[in-house]
Amino acid sequence: MEKEAAFAWKQQDFTEEAMTVIVTAYCPCSKCCGKSDGITKSGTLAKEQQTIAVDPDVIPLGSVVYLEGLGTFIAEDTGGAIKGNRIDIFMEDHNQALQFGIQKTRAYLINKKI
Repeated sequence: MEKEAAFAWKQQDFTEEAMTVIVTAYCPCSKCCGKSDGITKSGTLAKEQQTIAVDPDVIPLGSVVYLEGLGTFIAEDTGGAIKGNRIDIFMEDHNQALQFGIQKTRAYLINKKI
């Protein structure tokens, strides 16, 4: 059912409905990414307080996503462990990413890349 809700997001530019997501954090180090260049799947340089990694089958790359209690981000990256309703927030510091831990929140798709 959650996959159906995610698919509905792709049909509109905005929805008032939210999706519950599990949020973790990552940094540009080789432990987190397997590489250290900071380049995202979409080809941009990952930026703190902007970049998130998503499952593009759920949230299209380029989408603007509001994470309740955390802020507004752009879906610019993907990750091997980021499947379904999981989102990874980019942070510059490895320890900060570890301290973020695992959080559960609501995600709202604001718009998608056309």
